[in-house]
Amino acid sequence: MRALVQRALGATVTVDGEVLGSFIGSGLVVLIGVTHTDEAATAHRLAEKIYNLRIFAGATGEVSASDLDAPLLVISQFTLYADTKKGRRPSWDAAAPAPIAEPLVQECIDALRLLGAKVETGKFGADMKVNFTNDGPITILLELDPQLP
Repeated sequence: MRALVQRALGATVTVDGEVLGSFIGSGLVVLIGVTHTDEAATAHRLAEKIYNLRIFAGATGEVSASDLDAPLLVISQFTLYADTKKGRRPSWDAAAPAPIAEPLVQECIDALRLLGAKVETGKFGADMKVNFTNDGPITILLELDPQLP
């Protein structure tokens, strides 16, 4: 699984003009991609890594979304598995199909909520419009191998 984590100052996701999720103030925008070999345990490990990633400035140094009780906007993003090594057209072969990816993205969202995170989401597979202000800018790519503990 891959997650592109971006520290943000407010974020909104809309589908067909309807706001599905949003937050105001400091939080994280998290784009999650799933590949064929991912599993539920990987989703849980990714959730822990995202929520405890120390990328916010705090009074005692770097702190996490968990430390600040900061909200998250989580969006499914199959394009994180684009292969652009050949030609000008990306290949999506490494991205898991919806029947595999959707439950694992939801598993990660559920795991974040079990950790205490306030999570807003978009709609899997929809044409979403995500609007946010990248704070810093801070953007970090997390990648977990399902074969590693």
